[in-house]
Amino acid sequence: MRKADGASAARVPVSALARFGVGRPARQFQANQRIFSQGDAADAVFYVRRGKVKLTAMSSRGKEAVIAMLGVGEFFGEGCLAGQPLRMSTAESLEPSSLVRTKREDMIAMLRSDAEFGGVFIAHLLSRNIRIEEDLVDQLFNSSEKRLARILLLLANFGKEGQPEPVVAQISQATLADMIGTTRSRVSFFMNKFRRLGFIEYNGGLHVHSSLLSVVLHD
Repeated sequence: MRKADGASAARVPVSALARFGVGRPARQFQANQRIFSQGDAADAVFYVRRGKVKLTAMSSRGKEAVIAMLGVGEFFGEGCLAGQPLRMSTAESLEPSSLVRTKREDMIAMLRSDAEFGGVFIAHLLSRNIRIEEDLVDQLFNSSEKRLARILLLLANFGKEGQPEPVVAQISQATLADMIGTTRSRVSFFMNKFRRLGFIEYNGGLHVHSSLLSVVLHD
């Protein structure tokens, strides 16, 4: 079970974001800082203004799974808007991050009163559902090598607005293994292969080149 921030994530227009954050200063989080924990009261929605956030879930048997990797322009915690009383996952910053936190009741009021923002938010939820379907297909039909290549491309911002960016160094091979449903040793094998072929490089962080797309597109 895993998920990553997708290539088609909805981005909030600047005007809508300004209304979203007005009167609500962003909260700053250091790398690897807990934002909320599974089982906490679900009473607010978060928006990523800067940084990256990891969502994980723990089973009753103590097995942890990475279910989402979120970047700038994405919401999380929106389950509270549908009556979710408790958090179903744990949220943690992967790097220094700036997050806008909005109480559930304030978010509901904004969605009712601001049609433009409501449309953008619905587009975000639809894009999230599309990504879930894409991830399920990826998990069911693609090899672990292709899944790893896709995850790295998504984490590096390929397919989104703006230029590709370094993958944060805090994402360990163990985390990548959890995300694609394989072992750490297999991830290490493929990462070494990608580096040898010039698809990725380590230079103050992990850098992903567009040539890695060949792995995803190859049948």
